[in-house]
Amino acid sequence: MILDDVHRGIQKNKKRKRIGRGPGSGHGKTSGRGHKGQGSRAGNSSHPTFAGGSMPMVRRVPKRGFNNRFADTVVVVNVGQIDAAFDAGEEVTLEALAAKNLAKGRFDLLKVLGDGELTKKLKISGHRFSKSAAEKIEKAGGEMVVLPGKTPVAEKQREARAKKKAAKS
Repeated sequence: MILDDVHRGIQKNKKRKRIGRGPGSGHGKTSGRGHKGQGSRAGNSSHPTFAGGSMPMVRRVPKRGFNNRFADTVVVVNVGQIDAAFDAGEEVTLEALAAKNLAKGRFDLLKVLGDGELTKKLKISGHRFSKSAAEKIEKAGGEMVVLPGKTPVAEKQREARAKKKAAKS
């Protein structure tokens, strides 16, 4: 094998397909649209999931249960994981958890669960705490900081109305 054989024929920038430029190009006359039919006409655009009249894949796949698109994504971290990752007296924040790869990705709420043992005195911030986690944190002499979650739209509207009312009077 010749070493430069590997890259032979590979171009960094591929030229675009020039259609309708005569029979010598291989894409002349019908310009890759074929003869007659819906696809050959100007202004044709079919739906991306259209499967030629047969039942589309989207409709063939079974769907089960209810999928709430607006539900909050909750990330859970166990007390044992926190104990292993942090030293005594440290402050456990969302940023600190992300830095230590305990709370990965995008999420709305962080819940601390009580699996494992907590032997160090830590100040832990989270949106939710399970009963067992709260007991273990207090038993170790630590502190819990409950962070506010996302404010619901209805509550924001109520506050806006109250501000408007106060401004008028």
